[in-house]
Amino acid sequence: MKLARIGSKGAERPALVDGDGRLRSLDGVVSDISGAVLSPDGLAALAALDVAALPLVEGPVRYGPPVAGIGKFIAIGLNYRDHAEESGNPVPAEPVVFMKATSCIAGPDDDVPMPRGSTKMDWEIELGVVIGTRARYVERADAMAHVAGYAIVNDISERFDQIERGGTWDKGKGHDGFGPIGPWLVTPDDLGDELREANALDMTLDVSGERRQTGNTASMIFDVPTIVAYVSRFMTLEPGDVICTGTPAGVGLGMKPQRWLSIGDEMTLSITGLGEQRQRVIAPL
Repeated sequence: MKLARIGSKGAERPALVDGDGRLRSLDGVVSDISGAVLSPDGLAALAALDVAALPLVEGPVRYGPPVAGIGKFIAIGLNYRDHAEESGNPVPAEPVVFMKATSCIAGPDDDVPMPRGSTKMDWEIELGVVIGTRARYVERADAMAHVAGYAIVNDISERFDQIERGGTWDKGKGHDGFGPIGPWLVTPDDLGDELREANALDMTLDVSGERRQTGNTASMIFDVPTIVAYVSRFMTLEPGDVICTGTPAGVGLGMKPQRWLSIGDEMTLSITGLGEQRQRVIAPL
């Protein structure tokens, strides 16, 4: 299944994408894509619907983040060997965990305001993992039972704030608009049995028509079950929490010479089976 939330900011309504790629309204079926809806029973109930009987959504729509009320927005750093190398960092022995502010969450195609005084705004395509049931001290073998699905995340970063201002990375990761998610939450079964763990998905990111990142989730140092189990040892994961799992090489930080986003640039991101995002960088608000 592909689940979505559509409508203006703060007033999104639940929907799903049918087998022909058309949007169907879930109004009256569920109040939103959150909480118990993300559990195995909740997803099974949606999968059992007569999709053809659901109302079609006509006309262009704005996609919001595909999950409502995200409680934690967790990120894994340096999870691709080539990205660690281009960043001048050692390959980590354990997952690098940091947090993105939930206030940075945006729809997949929303404009991204450049932070005031920004000098090193950068892009990062990532696989996002959406938690479906509470996970605390789970074993790797059991981790996928807690995953509701996947979504594209752009872990946008301001590198000066992240690296050169001291303290943790969080400063450069939580600016408004720095967490586009979507367009859909895609359940693991939608990817097929061989890809349920999202372990071989192609990833691309372009900036203003120029390919910057090409990768595959097969190159992750720590895979999805490992990440979910690991993070659950440090914090209880709740339904709707999102973990973004790292980015492959090709970010502006790693280019020689380094290159940064400018006002008017457009980022286009895609991951196999998860759709496409498109954001435009706009002037500071």
